[in-house]
Amino acid sequence: MNRSIDHASDRSTTPSPGSDFLQLDPGEAPPGGLSDWLAARLRAAVSDGSLPVGSRLPATRVLAAELRVSRGVVTEAYQRLTEDGHVVGRGRGGTVVVAAPPAAARAPAPAARSSAGAVFTVTPPGADVFDALRAAPARIDLSPGVPDLAAFPRTAWLRAERAVLAELSACDLGYGDPRGAPPLRRAVAHWLARNRGIRPDAGEIVITYGTAQGLGLLAQVLRADGVRAMAVEDPGSLGARQHLCDRGLETPPVAVDAEGVRVDELRATGAEAVLLTPAHQFPTGVVLGGVRRRELMRWAGEGGLIVEDDYDAEHRYDRPPVPALRSVLAERVCYAGSVSKLLAPALRVGWMLAPPRYRDALVEAKRFADLGNAVLPQLVLARLMESGEMERHLRLLRRRHRRRRDAMIGAIGEHLPGAVVHGAAAGLHLMITFEGPRFDDTVLAAAALARGVKAQPLSWHRQRPGSPGLVLGYAATAPGGIVEGIAALGEAAVEVVAGVRPTGR
Repeated sequence: MNRSIDHASDRSTTPSPGSDFLQLDPGEAPPGGLSDWLAARLRAAVSDGSLPVGSRLPATRVLAAELRVSRGVVTEAYQRLTEDGHVVGRGRGGTVVVAAPPAAARAPAPAARSSAGAVFTVTPPGADVFDALRAAPARIDLSPGVPDLAAFPRTAWLRAERAVLAELSACDLGYGDPRGAPPLRRAVAHWLARNRGIRPDAGEIVITYGTAQGLGLLAQVLRADGVRAMAVEDPGSLGARQHLCDRGLETPPVAVDAEGVRVDELRATGAEAVLLTPAHQFPTGVVLGGVRRRELMRWAGEGGLIVEDDYDAEHRYDRPPVPALRSVLAERVCYAGSVSKLLAPALRVGWMLAPPRYRDALVEAKRFADLGNAVLPQLVLARLMESGEMERHLRLLRRRHRRRRDAMIGAIGEHLPGAVVHGAAAGLHLMITFEGPRFDDTVLAAAALARGVKAQPLSWHRQRPGSPGLVLGYAATAPGGIVEGIAALGEAAVEVVAGVRPTGR
């Protein structure tokens, strides 16, 4: 097999300039006008509510590093906002917004939906397949979807927890709002405005037990409204598909190519809704291209509903941030996110922003499911998000995850010749496919597990035939373990490919 590692287009030697904070891209600035451009962007964010009163601006050195500009550019922009009365410097407390923005206009109600499409028969692995893999003993776990759990900010969490308990009144220990604790809904709204280009009102946000519960509740609501099918990307997340199928929705597959989901195929399914991962498609890692975005917006404008799973968009290394679809078409996009990839899946905290048509029904479904998430963890998380601790933690994770990603790519080049690497520019995992003889990738995953290494076969995440491959998580394993695990995968691949019988062509 010839070595072919296709990651040149996904990553470069240095990160592209750009910041998740307000989706700032210095490439938009006119020559010689960086400070003017930055000051104007910050003023606009204050006036439209993206930066509400009390929110902190990033430290000048941090923002300058992310934008790859001199610190003087950021300092001058901040000084101009200080002179205008928009912000005030509070020493170690940072630079804080003090100007009150006007109230934002609400989006109109959505249009009618289209009719249901064809039925697709789905025969995926069993519902307990992920439980079984997690329970299987192994010395190295390369399962995707988990951040560096050893980096969880324990000290900051305990500090925030003590502060919350010190301020908590007796009545705060009663039943909470089924939509979620108001401080957390406000904190999530501010987080999304700063980092994802979305400007929701806190009242639009429903706190859930992770994205998984949010998808299940939304599927329940859509079924009650007569929706029978939600199209999904192919390949796409098996776990998400399982949750939709469990609630009675059909999941017709739509192909994904180098530009993202094929909107022409989406139209052909006749499905009234589609589940997408546009900022970092799972598992391929592609970003939804500009032409496809416009095609998708037209489809949604004709009555389709987009469910946007923004599962790991904050983790990027070699490309600028990608705006969320929700930021441009709020009335036709249901947005889902969580802290599972930012802090830890064990917290089981996520959020959904539903279009007006479905918002009340989603709240009702959440109420009758569990009366709302546990309040105390919500209040602690809200304090972390509003204090700037989450951004500090994210910067730490990016540095660690980048090193681990690079270790995995290097190990694949050495131990898995013939593997093609996909999606290296962002996220917590790589997808690899194999050229040459076709084989069953579940056999390869089983052979790897026999050597003490966990990996997910790509075929788990497909509904239609395709190249064999693996989905490999790198964030939760140290570089040494990654190299050892990929070496074991290389041995398993040699064994599996050698056992494939030649077929006539």
